[in-house]
Amino acid sequence: MRGSPVQPDILPVLSVGKHRNPRRGACFMEFASFLAGEAWSDHPSCTHPGLAHLARMVNDCTTDAGRQRLAPLIPSVIGLTTDDPRLDIVLALRAACAALPISSEDRQRPLAVGALVCVHRLEKMGDCGVEGLADAVRSAFAAAPAALRWGRNFIDVSVRREPATMSPRHCQAITAVAIDGIGRACVDDPDDRLYRLLCTAIDDTAAFVARERTEPVPVVQEERPPRRFAAPAGYARHR
Repeated sequence: MRGSPVQPDILPVLSVGKHRNPRRGACFMEFASFLAGEAWSDHPSCTHPGLAHLARMVNDCTTDAGRQRLAPLIPSVIGLTTDDPRLDIVLALRAACAALPISSEDRQRPLAVGALVCVHRLEKMGDCGVEGLADAVRSAFAAAPAALRWGRNFIDVSVRREPATMSPRHCQAITAVAIDGIGRACVDDPDDRLYRLLCTAIDDTAAFVARERTEPVPVVQEERPPRRFAAPAGYARHR
């Protein structure tokens, strides 16, 4: 909700969902808007929209017991924003890689498709230089070989012409499925996994912001690719 900045008598407490004002609690990004001095909102301008979406999802999918651990991370998202179109794809791919090894089968399959498309688009757009991303992709694909095969088959059969770009909405849809999958996974440490994903996403965004100060944002030309996605360079094929 947008309006005039609100100064509560006490700091808000992190909780699920959207809140009318700080006295009723705050999600991660509402708290960020408060600390940044912006109007009370869960979509503040101080943070890249893709990172903000990921943070809101982590906030809502973390348990009540684990959510307060997220609070110290809030100041680190303030001022992290960039126009580089690769960042949305990187964040979606990070989330998909974190979720693929542990999600249920009905989530693994769309996540595998999303991850394959993300990898392909990043190769087309040029090296983004994100530390550890290629290793994360290889590990995730190795941990879910059946989903990877299904994803490749789906793309081969169903995709007639690849879209020229991936919109932020497409990327956020992948992120949402991934984070919900982590939160519902049958593992002992979903909160820890969500926390680590948010930390990594913050680091990735900070790297993009720092690099943008010295490098121009890439301009992506539309093209007609072949029907079948090629194996991306630097990423091993696991069957």
